[in-house]
Amino acid sequence: MSLTPARPKGPHLNALRAFEAAARLGSFTAAAEELSVTPGAVTQHIKTLEAWAETQLFIRNARGVMLTSLAEELLPGFTQAFDQLGFSVHALRNKATPKKIKVAALPAIAQLWLAPRLGSLRQVAPEISVSVVAMDTPPNLAREPFDMTLFFSAEPLGRNEVKIASDRIFPVCAPTVAKRLKGISDLANETLLHDGAWDHDWDTWLQNQPGADQVRRTGTTHSLYSIALEEARHGGGVLIAHETLVAKLLERGDLVRPFATSVELPRNMVAKLTPAFQQSETFRKIMPVLLSPR
Repeated sequence: MSLTPARPKGPHLNALRAFEAAARLGSFTAAAEELSVTPGAVTQHIKTLEAWAETQLFIRNARGVMLTSLAEELLPGFTQAFDQLGFSVHALRNKATPKKIKVAALPAIAQLWLAPRLGSLRQVAPEISVSVVAMDTPPNLAREPFDMTLFFSAEPLGRNEVKIASDRIFPVCAPTVAKRLKGISDLANETLLHDGAWDHDWDTWLQNQPGADQVRRTGTTHSLYSIALEEARHGGGVLIAHETLVAKLLERGDLVRPFATSVELPRNMVAKLTPAFQQSETFRKIMPVLLSPR
């Protein structure tokens, strides 16, 4: 008969992950979305952890959940640990499959800026496979299986971030529409096209423009920038363009700039990278293509 006593078991890793996500995000529902499980699963994991620890970690009330003082004290350590685990997983995947890249990008960037560059990338490095996922908000690179994200950001550049381009805006339209626009006030007779996510673009550009007081800000709003751009290309109205997204269309003459004035927004298109990917040979191969003006 063995005299070695049974070793005590620690809490399940999924329970610790659920606690960290819920505590960091301040919501069981948000934690469930990040972890791709149901809110009920998060609730059960946290109950299990609280039972194991013999203490309460969250205060439940009608408005949601709040951290106990103990949970607030422990959260930074758990977040650091799971971030480091995530980066280690990235390093494993990068070294195991160095020729495969996963990119998350704003839909407009993915379609209008990144897609045209993928052909050039295949010519430079045909051995590299790039998969792109379009999403409205940047994923957490420490927790989700992406090597790089491409979004507009107004924040100062941080570690593992590269500025791709400034964000300059100006009106664009089809050549047939441009012939009717002799001055800013002529926009009063045209349909102004809007993107739902960038609904202040027209106000930003029209500010301090001569004759802008006569221009109605109303018009047609689209949920996808690419749809608004297509309507402008087919003569359906005038759209505020983001320079990095319309360069090809302007180059081909599908769209034109009826006015010379542009406004530089206080933000940039930024590539954010995992540390493992930024240190890889694959990164060094693809960045010249991504940073090229065409």
